Amino acid sequence: MAKKMRQQTRKKKTQKGVAIYHDMKVYENFERSALRIFECIKQAEKSSPGAPRFLYIDIQGHRNEAGGYDHDAFELIKDYALGFLRDYLTEIHTPLYDARNPGKQRNDIPDALQINHPDDGSKYGYDAGSLGIQPREKEPANRKTAPTVRAIADYLGLEEAACLVCWRRPVERAHVVPTALGGSMDVRNFALLCRDHHAEAPDVADAESFWAWIDYAELRDSPEKWVDAPEELKEFLQRSNVRIGKEPREPLSFFSAVKEELKSLYGWGEGDFEAVAWSELMDEFHSVLDTATGRHFSIDKKVSTYAWAYDIALRRVKGAAGRIIRDTP
Repeated sequence: MAKKMRQQTRKKKTQKGVAIYHDMKVYENFERSALRIFECIKQAEKSSPGAPRFLYIDIQGHRNEAGGYDHDAFELIKDYALGFLRDYLTEIHTPLYDARNPGKQRNDIPDALQINHPDDGSKYGYDAGSLGIQPREKEPANRKTAPTVRAIADYLGLEEAACLVCWRRPVERAHVVPTALGGSMDVRNFALLCRDHHAEAPDVADAESFWAWIDYAELRDSPEKWVDAPEELKEFLQRSNVRIGKEPREPLSFFSAVKEELKSLYGWGEGDFEAVAWSELMDEFHSVLDTATGRHFSIDKKVSTYAWAYDIALRRVKGAAGRIIRDTP
């Protein structure tokens, strides 16, 4: 009996935990990061019930005018990880704080995560009521010229300057909010994109929607990241069922492509296309298009710009103007 008890004690001491790592990219806001971390914790409990969970968080970009972390990053670390999630974890490691659960890790993880925002004037999304500019930076640097590619890469947390979507080179400096719409020359108002993805990115007065599109395109085009990878890495990824290569997209008409993006990025269902009178929606759409979008690369129409304008127009027509929260994972 004593030998059996010693064996059980030894087994308990050597119980392995589950490490959960999330690198908050500059294009992820609080909502997307919080939902993704939550799903990882749920999956960890499902695959390893009761095992200790260790959460590691890194942050790319997300700096404020003082050089510290911005609202989204600070909220993710302080209020979400160290506040809400702590009971469901054994340890938490972040760029600002490390913490250990003083009690016993809870395993009764909720089925769904409900994110509610205090009505304290914080800017979480685009103000569709005013159609005003919505930059991510609150007090932009008073620069007259664009920062260097190296400075932008440093802010984005990139060792080498590469496209945020497909990791290809060379890159171009892409304004998050175009200067014609009030965007600044602050390093926080720039992304690095290859020419193809720069030409696809939306030209809108909404910084968070620009970053949401980058997040969407990065997931959509993820197989392209590994095109130039070493052969041994490609073989490993293929054994792990990771897709590699530039996959051909089904050719779509312009408005079919807009419809697909409205579904995939903005979460429209079939009912949204019939929610309001088409004539009323089109009047509002052209108002949004004229007031809060621009043109780049001499492209008269962009799928991403039109999709954003339709989404804002629908919300205004339905009376859902004001702050728009992008919480699609």
